[in-house]
Amino acid sequence: MAVQGNKIQFANDDADVVVVIGSGAGGGTLAGELAKKGIDVVLLEAGKLTPNSAFLPDEWASFKQLAWQDKRTASGTWQVARDFPTLPAWICKTVGGTSVHWAGAALRIQPHEFKTLTTYGNLPGTNLLDWPLTRAEMDPYYDRAEDKMGVTRTHGTPGLPGNNNFKVMYAGATKLGYQQCSTGHMAINSVVRDGRTHCMQRGFCFQGCFFGAKWSSLYTEIPQGQATGHMELRPESQVVRIEHDRQGKVTGVLYYDAGGRLMRQKARLVALACNSLESPRLLLNSESAMFPDGLANSSGQVGRNYMRHTTASVFASFADKVEMFKGTTMAGIISDESAFDPKRGFVGGYHMETISLGLPFYTSFLKPGAWGADFAKAIDAYAYTAGLWVVGEDMPRETNRITLNQDVKDQFGIPVADVHVDDHPNDVAMREHGFRQGAAVYLAAGAKQTYLVPPYPSTHNLGTNRMSERPADGVCNKHGQSHDIPNLFISDGSQFTTGAAENPTLTIVTLALRQADYIAGQMGQHAI
Repeated sequence: MAVQGNKIQFANDDADVVVVIGSGAGGGTLAGELAKKGIDVVLLEAGKLTPNSAFLPDEWASFKQLAWQDKRTASGTWQVARDFPTLPAWICKTVGGTSVHWAGAALRIQPHEFKTLTTYGNLPGTNLLDWPLTRAEMDPYYDRAEDKMGVTRTHGTPGLPGNNNFKVMYAGATKLGYQQCSTGHMAINSVVRDGRTHCMQRGFCFQGCFFGAKWSSLYTEIPQGQATGHMELRPESQVVRIEHDRQGKVTGVLYYDAGGRLMRQKARLVALACNSLESPRLLLNSESAMFPDGLANSSGQVGRNYMRHTTASVFASFADKVEMFKGTTMAGIISDESAFDPKRGFVGGYHMETISLGLPFYTSFLKPGAWGADFAKAIDAYAYTAGLWVVGEDMPRETNRITLNQDVKDQFGIPVADVHVDDHPNDVAMREHGFRQGAAVYLAAGAKQTYLVPPYPSTHNLGTNRMSERPADGVCNKHGQSHDIPNLFISDGSQFTTGAAENPTLTIVTLALRQADYIAGQMGQHAI
């Protein structure tokens, strides 16, 4: 089933449609589910429609094809602001959003991670808060999401095979005594399923799955929604403002279409799924006399509590060839360190996951700005190199936030997002522990040399419009419904109350399924 774009279906003055902004894991899933329920949806996506048959097996060319390259700025003491000051996040601007780019790791948030304030305590310098929902409430929807996405090792779906990168990880992990090491729960078909082929082990997962084995809303949720006749996709439609009436109810959006024309789409309800940088930016840029601090921001929490996971990478060279670039990028996970164990010197936990970069990206990210004999030696050993990525729970902080940079404007003259981060000491301690353990895994497997690599531009962008029980503590309730505006919803990772140690896409899809049921129920009762 192929996704179709630019087919006009609903009028701009149709005030009965649901407008979903953003077509990634959250927005694409929500739009598809609502359409299947018979609800008319207009799905607005800032990026172009690029079918998977056009994906490029070339890292820099693919980055230019898929990545969000509009202006952004970074501030704070985090290393990303120093190494990549205009690229704080590595996300996509394309139909399917970052579900095109993600590696496919699909892990459930652990029960205790929904209760971080209760579990970790009042950690100084953080803004920890328990989620307003529990793992038990999420489990039925996790089941649905895993079945929908074809997650391996769930619902009878076998795991993916292990490539050399995984085999090296497994050898070191078992020697260290780790018990939870496998090719993981991956939303990548290990067998032919749902009309899509199995993984071909091509190795360009980050550049989009050419064969469609990896789940993406691009070729699953969106075309399924379109097939109902209740969903219209409008690519190259960048929303710049959400409008409301005198009662404070959302009435529609303003967006620039592919021709650069400013358009107005009326709406009965608006769902915001633009990623954790652009969603708060849009709310802040939609300020008015009634909402002088931005929409849904009576708490002052819009843009705050930005999380991007505590990340780092460890690479290691060996005497024999590894060729980490062959096979699935992230089908290898060590989960032992994800447990809550404050004896390690930090709260929260982390996973170690296989990662591979092609030679162009490897030279860019191994040690940004490096040169000389040692760097050349590392590059020469590329074919003999294995890699893993540390992904752990970073702490929410009110001062880690998205604000508007009034001095820098995008192509439409709108203030861009500034991403400000200062690592909490807990984040630093976790990263250092991850460095040590990742290096230990490779040394146990016989590594000749290890390389500790600082964080890349962020791919797991979370928080900034968080869920909360009390309106004063956050932006939306446990259904993603704005505390301030009942017909405005948050439908992406920005609604996460805390980040947990798990890759977020499975949870974003799970929340979208749950939200679709809630919205349909509320609309059926004429409550919204």
